[in-house]
Amino acid sequence: MNAEIISVGTELTTGVVTDTNSAWLSRRLAELGVTVARHTTVADDRECLGEAMRSAAGRCELVIVNGGLGPTRDDLTRFALADVLGQPLEPNRKAQEQIEALFMKMGRRPSKADPVQAMIPRAATIIENAVGTAPGIEARVSGCRVFCLPGVPREMMRMFEEAADRISAEGGVAPVAIRALHTFGSYEADLGRRIDRFMEPGRNPAVGTTAAEGVISVRIVARETEGASARVLADRDEREIRAILSDLVFGTGSDTLALVVAQLLTKRRLTISTAESCTGGLLAKHLTDIPGSSEYMLRGYVTYSNESKTELLGVPVELLETHGAVSEEVARAMAAGCRARSGTDVAVSTTGIAGPTGGTAEKPVGLVYIGLAHGDEVEVRRCRFGSHLPRDAVRDRTCKTALNLMRLRLTNL
Repeated sequence: MNAEIISVGTELTTGVVTDTNSAWLSRRLAELGVTVARHTTVADDRECLGEAMRSAAGRCELVIVNGGLGPTRDDLTRFALADVLGQPLEPNRKAQEQIEALFMKMGRRPSKADPVQAMIPRAATIIENAVGTAPGIEARVSGCRVFCLPGVPREMMRMFEEAADRISAEGGVAPVAIRALHTFGSYEADLGRRIDRFMEPGRNPAVGTTAAEGVISVRIVARETEGASARVLADRDEREIRAILSDLVFGTGSDTLALVVAQLLTKRRLTISTAESCTGGLLAKHLTDIPGSSEYMLRGYVTYSNESKTELLGVPVELLETHGAVSEEVARAMAAGCRARSGTDVAVSTTGIAGPTGGTAEKPVGLVYIGLAHGDEVEVRRCRFGSHLPRDAVRDRTCKTALNLMRLRLTNL
């Protein structure tokens, strides 16, 4: 089964709001075995939206329209669908009762505009909204199934599960298994070369890569065949790709580097502290974003100036004067001083030139040193992230590299 997703809203076409609903819908449809061929974004324009619906319905078997079902003048999805069907909008009694019950539960009275949410085309059916006022609408356009869902993410996600049951019940979808292996520490081209044989066009499972801020994810999508289940095919490819990429793989699904490090620290009952210069507390934020971080994260120092490096971490003044703040020697002293003064098992330091100014020929923008102290040892990693990266990207890449360094060290303890 092929599908298209139409997202509705001038706030989307003008870039005021990012369309995250389409990404979520695509993932859920893929899990159902439905292939999403196209995403279309349409402004709050009745004629344009109707044209998008007709066009999509002529190309595929399933269309998901997302947004434009509310009570205001710019909510035009129901009107556009009625135009496409050539049918009038009529009040749906079940939808009316649902809306009235929800307002009663909230202790409010519907406004004059709210009843329009119970209006649907004559031949369409509603999808109940358990968490909001606007019901969804299901209809057929030239043999294509069209589902119109609210744009509010919480309402859309809840309602989609009802739509998913209806889609699956009709058949025509093959079971699918999806894996996402997240890696760090390699370029996409190099990683792609290593797993090239898995990426042949038309192969089942379909394997591809996606790069995002230094993290490269390997996507495995397996479809059931007569000879093997989708899960078996996906598991086989995952095992083989893991063996090839080895410790480049840090997690799957929704795993982040910070989450994996947090799990390792918790498992080994270790504590950590941070001493940050160029990242300005961002690394500590990553570590404390994880619920339960108070079990392992004890202290964080932001030592942006040379004076603070000396006062808070005990970095010798002569070391700073001789080698400069951005140096292997200072990164080592920062990590060692952080661990000694905080009393943690592990300490991490960052010092570098995030830019866009401050670089020299010897120490260009993007040069960063990361120190990792554990026991009596201090490991220092010299990184060149490149002067082409903006300041926030250098800081982000520094944090991820530090987290990955921690992951590798903690994994091998």
